[in-house]
Amino acid sequence: MTTNADIAALRAQAVPRGVPATAPVYVAGARNAIITDVEGREYIDFAAGIGVMNVGHSHPKVVAAAKEQAEQYSHMCFGLFGYESYVKLAEKLNQHAPGDFAKRTFFMNSGAEAVENAVKIARYATGRKAIIAFEDAFHGRTYMTLSLTSQVSPYKVGFGPYASEVYRIPYAYCYRCPLAMSYPSCACACAELLEQAFAKQVNAEEVAAVIAEPVQGEGGFIVPPPEYMGKIKAMCEKHGILLIGDEIQTGMGRTGKWFAMEHWGVAPDIMTTAKALGAGFPISGITGKQEIMDAVHPSGVGTTYGGNPFGTRAGLAVFDIIESEGLLARASVIGERIRARFKEMQKTYPVIGDVRGIGAMAAMELVEDPETKKPAGDFAKAFRTKLYQNGVVNIGAGTYHNVIRILVPLTIEDETLARGLDIMEETMSQVSTI
Repeated sequence: MTTNADIAALRAQAVPRGVPATAPVYVAGARNAIITDVEGREYIDFAAGIGVMNVGHSHPKVVAAAKEQAEQYSHMCFGLFGYESYVKLAEKLNQHAPGDFAKRTFFMNSGAEAVENAVKIARYATGRKAIIAFEDAFHGRTYMTLSLTSQVSPYKVGFGPYASEVYRIPYAYCYRCPLAMSYPSCACACAELLEQAFAKQVNAEEVAAVIAEPVQGEGGFIVPPPEYMGKIKAMCEKHGILLIGDEIQTGMGRTGKWFAMEHWGVAPDIMTTAKALGAGFPISGITGKQEIMDAVHPSGVGTTYGGNPFGTRAGLAVFDIIESEGLLARASVIGERIRARFKEMQKTYPVIGDVRGIGAMAAMELVEDPETKKPAGDFAKAFRTKLYQNGVVNIGAGTYHNVIRILVPLTIEDETLARGLDIMEETMSQVSTI
């Protein structure tokens, strides 16, 4: 029998050290929210492939779509010969994306490519060059997207110089307010930092777009106050600036809505999707107002593999599954259960400084002291390691690497979810006594 150690030894000889290796575990199979490694051990999936498997691993409808597509053709390049699934998936995104206006969608391969193209289109449509991003943001690891990404380690160390005309302002991180104020008495004053940026960093008339994750993912599941995003959008409109909504981690039902911007009634001018859109098949989408998307000349955007037929067929299956299985409502139920459990744990373990999230995005930020809020990065690392050993797949987050984020499949069974949360509480007890 091949063991995890066997594959780990081969990996050490074949794969560079820069590729992440969170746990020395190698997968043999996965079904819904259970992953089985090559030695037959099962793990409860509380990561969902970093937010990709919203409809669970190997959902029968996704598997059937992939099998049928494999028997028809595997690749065509949409720019040479079109195919119906691409057009139908574009139509689905146009229908479900926020905003009561005509939209257009095209597809790429990854979230980073979607963001790259959103920036290109924003610059083309406005004739402006500057982009404003937020602190604690993550938008990808390509040259442009890494320039937009905030976190330095491990993403940006040694990879500069970065793209020009990128500016940054603080986000509405209420637990660590950039203005040392408290919500709601602050009246969401941090939104005004955008106007300050126009005075201190870049002329508003030179800004093509502001790009924002409606809920920051890698930054630590930071949920802004309800009025924040609306204030940002209003300032963008005042100055003729486009708002790019990065829904790569938040989209496709994760927050209890199709897209997180819906929670605040905000319609971005351009929206990016990826991750859960393809249920594990590589695909990303760029959706935007018709006049903006149609501004680019023919053949100005595109790629060989973008919107590949496996991805588009899987995407159509994902829309069907979310709708037919009521997964938007399920996401809200799941998130409420997780956060309620975390808040109960918080009463016993003061290392849990903050519990937050929206829908089935749930997180706890770990601190050495609840008063000083000093990040407990080492404790968080030890907790994540022990959690893997105890049989729960998890991932960290946060600029200070001290956030435990939970992204379970929205199809997870109640019993499996409860068992995973029990293991998390048991693990917290074990690590706290070390």
